[in-house]
Amino acid sequence: MSSPEIAADLGETFEPHPPAAPHPHDHLPPLGRDASFWGMTVTQFLGAFNDNLFKQLLLLLSIAPIAFGALGASAPATALWVFTGPLLLASISPAAAPYLFVFVAAAFDPGKVTDKQGLANVIFALPFILTTGFAGYLSDKFGKRGIVIWCKVAEIVVMAAGAVGFWIYTHNQSLVTLYVVLFFMGAQSGFFGPAKYGILPEMLRGSDLPRANGVMLTTTFMAIILGQLVASILIEDFGDRLWLGSTACVATAVAGTLTAFWVRKVPPANPALQFEKSALWIPTDMRRVLAADRPLLAALVVSSLFWMLASMVPAAVNSLGIIELYVGAKNTSYLLAVVSIGIALGGGLGGMASGDEVNFRVLRIGAVGMLVCLAVLAVPTWGDTRDTTFADLVAVPAMGETRQWLGYYGSGAVLIALGVFTGMFAVPLQVFMQSRPPDECKGRMIAAMNLCNWVGIVLAGLLYSLLATVIEARGWPRSSMFAFIAVMMLPIALLYHPKSEALPAE
Repeated sequence: MSSPEIAADLGETFEPHPPAAPHPHDHLPPLGRDASFWGMTVTQFLGAFNDNLFKQLLLLLSIAPIAFGALGASAPATALWVFTGPLLLASISPAAAPYLFVFVAAAFDPGKVTDKQGLANVIFALPFILTTGFAGYLSDKFGKRGIVIWCKVAEIVVMAAGAVGFWIYTHNQSLVTLYVVLFFMGAQSGFFGPAKYGILPEMLRGSDLPRANGVMLTTTFMAIILGQLVASILIEDFGDRLWLGSTACVATAVAGTLTAFWVRKVPPANPALQFEKSALWIPTDMRRVLAADRPLLAALVVSSLFWMLASMVPAAVNSLGIIELYVGAKNTSYLLAVVSIGIALGGGLGGMASGDEVNFRVLRIGAVGMLVCLAVLAVPTWGDTRDTTFADLVAVPAMGETRQWLGYYGSGAVLIALGVFTGMFAVPLQVFMQSRPPDECKGRMIAAMNLCNWVGIVLAGLLYSLLATVIEARGWPRSSMFAFIAVMMLPIALLYHPKSEALPAE
């Protein structure tokens, strides 16, 4: 291996699907020759590449075997509380605050675990919670194309700051500045999300949405593959010159800004929309829509749970490869790459299998397949290598000792399958969340979906760190993390069985 956006009665006249005026899409070229669609696809591709390159660099630097001594004793806790402590404590009741403090303090105690990836995930995900509600308001109030362009301009600034952060890191081995940049990268992506996904149903035929989402998902995960591979190359080959390699991120952001101008203009979905404070969370009218449309509400909840679990997988793979299998950053990145390849294949299969409907049969197959793959990845082998030193292991894939049954190549094969089933699960859910809401509130509904997804991802960062602490303390194999993820996936596979339905008429 992210994208990684509800309640009271509206009255007797409310209809979940009010008849909408037909969109003037008959003149559009076929999807394969639509320059606007490909402009959006390339823009998304380049943005996903930058996000995953920068984030994977920080994830790798947050693992002790990669960045031993890079984090001072107080740096992780300082970075965490600078960004998350006051905001999380302010967002819950005062009575619950002490319990959250104890939970987070235990999860991020720098003296207990060598895997600090949960910290980076929390810092990256938190700004999405703070921005996506307002971003959804902007995407419905104003033209989505303009928002896409301005977000890409902001990406240039953030990536330039990232290059400065890596220069600082090479001189004092502190990740705090890079965590600051990671926070603002998350904020930029939070504003980009509702416009990026909300513009598709506004500029494409309804019948093109499954294929368009399949293409977007496939190219996005191609970008993830490249970003993760380039991150591992920078870690292993550039060493103390990471800042120099990271300047490529600035050039990528510039290219993405240029391709954003290919996207055709679409009129604002709701130019009369007035800002309300509730837009910072989930607006009142969106809560009403969700309350009146139970399938949409169920999809929102499942989407949040799905992304909570899916966001734990890359960190689990990093930990498996670097700490458990001792194969190094580059070989570990290949494991992540095969997950992304699988997701790209699964996204394409999901789009083709859906045809002109939201095909939840594809989703159910994906859920069961994910569950099985996670369980297989967690199977341990017999023997104990806790006293085996690094020098005793041969740092070549599948040659060293391991307490995971599959080993390097076996894990790679199962991770491909996990990716395929993940893509098959994600596409129908994404299409449903795009097509189901009324036209005048699609942007805000997608923002609500993104908000709930990122709440799940923040919780995943905290949960991952707590579970990593337990695994470290108990001396369990790092592959045990996949067992925890499988257990949490079980309710979705067993209980979420919506019926397939046709896409709305154009």
